Amino acid sequence: MRRCAEVIETNAPRNKNPLILRRTWILGVLLLLCNFWIACNSSESRTGNVRAAVSQVVPVSTTLAQVQDMPVYLVGLGSVTPLNAVSVKSRVDGQLVQVAFKEGQHVKKGQLLAVIDPRPFEVQLSQAQAMLFRDQAQLKDARLNYQRFKGLLEESGAISQQQVDTQAALVDQLEGAVRNDQAQIDNAKLQLTYCHITSPIDGRIGLRLVDPGNIVHASDTNPLLVVTQLQPITAIFTLPEDQLPVVAKKMRGSTLQVEAYSRDNQTKLATGTLLTIDNEIDQTTGTGRLKAQFKNANDELWPNQFVNIRLLLEVRKNSIVVPAVAIQRGPQGTYVYVVKGDKTVEVRPVTVAITQNNVAALSNGLSPNDVVVVDGQDKLHSGSTVEIRPAAPSSGGDSVPQQRSGTSAS
Repeated sequence: MRRCAEVIETNAPRNKNPLILRRTWILGVLLLLCNFWIACNSSESRTGNVRAAVSQVVPVSTTLAQVQDMPVYLVGLGSVTPLNAVSVKSRVDGQLVQVAFKEGQHVKKGQLLAVIDPRPFEVQLSQAQAMLFRDQAQLKDARLNYQRFKGLLEESGAISQQQVDTQAALVDQLEGAVRNDQAQIDNAKLQLTYCHITSPIDGRIGLRLVDPGNIVHASDTNPLLVVTQLQPITAIFTLPEDQLPVVAKKMRGSTLQVEAYSRDNQTKLATGTLLTIDNEIDQTTGTGRLKAQFKNANDELWPNQFVNIRLLLEVRKNSIVVPAVAIQRGPQGTYVYVVKGDKTVEVRPVTVAITQNNVAALSNGLSPNDVVVVDGQDKLHSGSTVEIRPAAPSSGGDSVPQQRSGTSAS
């Protein structure tokens, strides 16, 4: 400013009045200040407009509302139980002389598993057969004598009635002895059959519990081996008592599908069908037990294995679905942000029917192919301008769906 004043003073005629010079100097200063203020305001206005323009565009990720079938699952915890499991024991006393199986082998019903030394029972059989032969000979002789005595009594009376009756009693006694001998033979044959231990069911053999050469007894506590039926196999799981009436109603109309998942809920192990519901509710937990059956063709399930069960209750056809992360909640209820053709968003109230596997099915509020925001909603309001960016890949796509509280399965 001083320099400007000097310039004005230098250029001014020296013969001017000092008052005129002072007014000229003040006027120049005022002009400079006005120019400076106008320039500053213009710069701030342009910067503010640029910032405002930039702040109005919100980057978001979007997806399309789709029409698809929506399965409704009930989820429970359970454990695998064999359809049949038999602890195989010896029914006779003797030495284990042969093991005809390998550990872990699949066997058929009636297949030979082990042999107990049969020689003592073969001797018993021979003795019983010899006694039978002796008693049959005595019975034959007694019957002939009875016929003779009876004829003498009838023809000539040369023998008394008492002798005839005594001979008849002897015939009856020998007939009883013959029958007893036959029973002894049958028993010896049965013991020989018990010496050959066979599988009572189709199943898989576990680890061998007794080695060949050991003496085994029918009264032993520990079995020789355990045969477990794995194909098919069952699983027992629990559901809250409030859900049992719905399941029972669905069972009357159709066969319900059941899926078994691993402990971490990531691997689907097998698919089967629901067999039955238990006849009572556990009062301590407020749950009921259900049994499902699986073919288990590849031995995916093992007895006592912990599994997560998904019971398919129904499939809702042609439902409008969006990712569950698109659903927002406010004082007026649930809503989504819908992107319009001019890249602005509007708030659209929706009604969520059910949420399964991170997907929400809507009963109203959206139409197919509506563009909804799934990421970046925290910066949006009605009328915001958006810039669509690629959606980040989801990490929870394989998670097991959970039944949302209050969801109706009817």
